[in-house]
Amino acid sequence: MTGNIFVDSNIWIYLFAFDNSNKNLIANDYISENVKNNNIVISYQVINEVCYTLKREKYTEPELRRIVNGMLGFCNVCPCSEEVIFTAFDLRDRYSFSFLDSQIVASALLTNVLYWRVKTCMTTCKSKICK
Repeated sequence: MTGNIFVDSNIWIYLFAFDNSNKNLIANDYISENVKNNNIVISYQVINEVCYTLKREKYTEPELRRIVNGMLGFCNVCPCSEEVIFTAFDLRDRYSFSFLDSQIVASALLTNVLYWRVKTCMTTCKSKICK
């Protein structure tokens, strides 16, 4: 796969599940392959959601710091900007996305990624926007 891809929080959460489920194995293979290609894009909202979920799963602060350091080390991060915020407003108004999901969709759209790897509803949202 060539081109940048935007990886949503759910994929990262599956990666760190460490339960050897099918989702964990797929996420591990997918992230590992794309880290080699240096084409993963995330947003700060993705990092926030990953940390929030993993903290609820009893990850410690040092563990969360290591995870975030790793994500920041091998991912391109879309900065939170006025353009992201106001694009998110437009998306919420037009498509009734949730507040947080609209920020993630706005970040992905504004980084001109070629592929999205996101939860099912976000894939559906992308098809609405890109028609």
